[in-house]
Amino acid sequence: MNYVKNNLKFLRKKEALTQEQLAVKIGVKRAMIGAYEEGRAEPRLHTLQHLAAYFQVRLDDFVNKDLSGGGSIPKADVSGAQLRILPVVVDGTDERELGTLVPVKASAGYLAGYGDADYIGALPRFSMPFPELPQDRTYRVFQIRGESMLPIKPGAYVITEYVQDWKSIRNDDCYVLITKDEGVVYKRVINNLHVGELMLKSDNPQFAPYTVPVDRLVEAWKAVGYTSFELPAAGTNQEMSQLMHMMADLRKEMSTLKDN
Repeated sequence: MNYVKNNLKFLRKKEALTQEQLAVKIGVKRAMIGAYEEGRAEPRLHTLQHLAAYFQVRLDDFVNKDLSGGGSIPKADVSGAQLRILPVVVDGTDERELGTLVPVKASAGYLAGYGDADYIGALPRFSMPFPELPQDRTYRVFQIRGESMLPIKPGAYVITEYVQDWKSIRNDDCYVLITKDEGVVYKRVINNLHVGELMLKSDNPQFAPYTVPVDRLVEAWKAVGYTSFELPAAGTNQEMSQLMHMMADLRKEMSTLKDN
C-alpha cells in the first residue's frame, strides 16, 4: 500500500504548515499539494525526494509506512554525520594519521572499498608535507580524470579533507564526492540539502550541471589544493598577462563611458 497521501497530510499538519506554505518550500504549486493529499495525483520521484528530505524522513518510510501510527518517526540522515566511522591509516611509530592516495586506476574500486579498512590500508599512504594544512584533519588525495574541471587537467592530484557534516558544504567550493552512481567525481557544488540534493557544476562550460540526490551520496571531501606534473606550455603566462591587460583596458573604457 502507498501511504504518500496520508503521510504528506500528517507531516504537513505536524509541522503546522498550510498547503501553500509547503508548496513554496518545495517549489510546487499549492494545487499539487492538495491533489497529492487527496490521492488525485501521484508525486514524481523528484518531488517525493524533496518532500522526504524536507520532513527529514527516509524516502522508503515516506512511501511505504504509516507514519501517523504513533511513536517516533525514523529520521533520514541528510548530513552524512551518522553514516559510519571513516577508515584511516595510522603511522605505526607515533600513531599519527597518514593521508592516503586514490589514483585513477584505484578509483573504480573505491566505491566498493571506501568503508573497508583493509582496502584503505592497501592504498599508498604518506605524511602531509604542507605546513599550510592543519595536522588535525583527515586528508585524502584523489587523482582526477576528464576535462570537466579545466584548467585543472586530467591526471592532476586533488588534495582533500574529509567533510563529516554535509550541511557544511559551501556553495561554489570544489569537492570530491563519492556517489553510488558515478563513484569518484570532482565538481563545484551547490548545497541544496534542504530539498534533498546537491547540484554539481563543472568549470568547463561544455559540461552541463546536474543534481545528485542525497541518498546517492556516500562521502564528501573538500578540495584544499592540487598538484600536477603537467607544466604550462610555453607562452601560457604571456597569453594570460595579455588577457589581464585587455580586461583592465576594458574596465577603464567602461568607467569612462559611465562618467560621460
